[in-house]
Amino acid sequence: MSRQQLKHAQRIVVKIGTASLIDADKKINYRRIDRLAYTLSSLIQDGKEVLLVSSGAMGVGAAELGLAQRPKAIPDQQAVAAVGQVALMNLYSRFFWHYNQRVAQILMTRDVIDFPESLNNLKNNLKALLDQSILPVINENDAVAIDELDHHIKFGDNDTLSAIVAEIIQADLLILLTDVDGFYTSNPNTDPQASKLDVVSQIDDQVLAMAGEAGTAFSTGGMRTKLLAADRLLKIGSQMVIMDSYDPNDIFALLEGENIGTVFSTSKGD
Repeated sequence: MSRQQLKHAQRIVVKIGTASLIDADKKINYRRIDRLAYTLSSLIQDGKEVLLVSSGAMGVGAAELGLAQRPKAIPDQQAVAAVGQVALMNLYSRFFWHYNQRVAQILMTRDVIDFPESLNNLKNNLKALLDQSILPVINENDAVAIDELDHHIKFGDNDTLSAIVAEIIQADLLILLTDVDGFYTSNPNTDPQASKLDVVSQIDDQVLAMAGEAGTAFSTGGMRTKLLAADRLLKIGSQMVIMDSYDPNDIFALLEGENIGTVFSTSKGD
């Protein structure tokens, strides 16, 4: 029943991860970016308010610079991220322009939300962009936000960032586009008995245990952090979905109530 509530979602945050933007051979997945641009542009033109939280600055920067792997030194990582931020926004600008959709870049660090004045400025900025049907493209500012300098300046991962953004702007729905098609009872890559859950109404110890420990092959890149993001949103009455990023057009089917991904919701209404 809670899937039917997705039809009524008006303000939607969509998060896409690096693995969905960069292929296994370290090349940019232009097809997926194009499908994402088409889908989100269509939603906005249909009257939805949409925000995009995008990872990928480091991955796109490495692709632009022809690097086979992420550099180890922090200043080198910052340099790659700085290149990647420009390149990533250039990609988004070009692809969304093709669908007559304007975009704006918002680069955040943790301290922005820690102070009332800057948080209020952020809220006003996002509201002004949404009022003008402009898509905010939000990312952590990896060129300056470094854990080793001050853990308070980093969000740590974009699952957390996207949940915080959804909370700040009181989104109806957060969609996490990832490399799995939902949340499973255990790792489907190693457990043939693993089954995908349709709807999850609360995040408890049993649910967290299904994600495995942080650092395992299955949870690396954020299954546990996705559950913590869901917990954050469930507590304020919002909904979240984990779904496959293979074809972002599936978002249309999701919003029509079809059985796509895993829905995290406490709603029982139709």
